[in-house]
Amino acid sequence: MDVAILTENLTKVFGDEKGSHSIKAVDNLNLVVHRGTFFGFVGPNGAGKTTTVNMLTGLLRPTSGRIEIMGMDFERHPIEIKRRIGVVPEGLNLYEQLTGEEYLYFVGRMYGLPRREVRNRIEELFSLMGMEEVRRRFVYEYSSGMRKKLALSAALIHDPEVLFLDEPFEGIDVLTLRTIRNILTQMVEKGRTIFLTSHILEVVERLCSEVAIIDRGKTVFIGSSHQIRERIEKMGEEPSHPLEALFFQLVAKDEEEKSLSWL
Repeated sequence: MDVAILTENLTKVFGDEKGSHSIKAVDNLNLVVHRGTFFGFVGPNGAGKTTTVNMLTGLLRPTSGRIEIMGMDFERHPIEIKRRIGVVPEGLNLYEQLTGEEYLYFVGRMYGLPRREVRNRIEELFSLMGMEEVRRRFVYEYSSGMRKKLALSAALIHDPEVLFLDEPFEGIDVLTLRTIRNILTQMVEKGRTIFLTSHILEVVERLCSEVAIIDRGKTVFIGSSHQIRERIEKMGEEPSHPLEALFFQLVAKDEEEKSLSWL
């Protein structure tokens, strides 16, 4: 299988790298994600998930290490890579003074799609996301869920080869969630690659064929859903949600359950 995403010793340090106040957000990360893979990237808050996605999509420059996307080195081919990927970042970064329709038209044209094709895809995306009634409203009027759907529509409009999704399901209603899952599954069936971060482990477990768990900037597990189940069974457990069980074993095994003193 061809490799869609490759990292070698990818590292990001915030602050003075040699100083006492530096923070190593990502620490020598090595990933290999093959084309046509639905890849889940999970970890607790502050583990380095968003920093990793920002480096993989060119939003943040690594301190050291190397990134390849679709066989191209990011340092040497940043523009070509950005043409071929889609991104739903954590902060969304939408142009709020445009209407939803204007925003998608701008994005589609920016990727070089013909005007007629952009308009056709906008019609289909607004219909699919259930956003026809808000298409001519300014983005600043959108709810958080509508903003998320607009950001996803913008990431999909040019049919990217690799799609990066950083917490895409927050604020999404149940009906739209099912639609989005179907779209993403269809993309993978067509050979597209999806790199997903999410706190909703049940969704990751249901969608992703491979998963990496990151904690404090380091990967503590990388493997297939089958390998997750095998590892949990070797621990003598048979949980209904193996990924959640493995996550707590690797990341929170020393954490005590907490509660309020008056409960």
